[in-house]
Amino acid sequence: MTQRINYAEVAPRGVKVLAGTHAYVSQSGLAPELLTAVNLRVSLINGCAYCIDLHSRELRELGVSSEKIALVPVWHEAGHLFDEREKAALAWAETVTRVSTTGVPDSDYEAVSAHFGDKELVDLTIAISLMNAYNRLAISFRNVPAGAAG
Repeated sequence: MTQRINYAEVAPRGVKVLAGTHAYVSQSGLAPELLTAVNLRVSLINGCAYCIDLHSRELRELGVSSEKIALVPVWHEAGHLFDEREKAALAWAETVTRVSTTGVPDSDYEAVSAHFGDKELVDLTIAISLMNAYNRLAISFRNVPAGAAG
């Protein structure tokens, strides 16, 4: 795969705005492991090789086990590996990412609301939305995953 456009060089102000949102989410109080697992799940749904590689590496750096990272795509079948809050966040990430088909039903909102306060839920949804934006940039312009570069 060859990168089409280096969007960070072409539109640095736009990328800086996204980075500002990333900084906000990172300082929101949501656990880094949770946010990164959500980023990985969103990237898996969207098929973003660059982001899948990046967030898998980040989870390893955060000390998350290889088993848990490998089971992010099938978290609902991973038993005790994911706690209830993580499961709620991953389910919310799926329904929000697939908004065109799910419509984000009340049942999904009620399920996630049992584990996250209003501000946490808004911050989580901002994180999911941001990851979807990053995925669309990386896929559209063919960012090369670090693991495939060389």
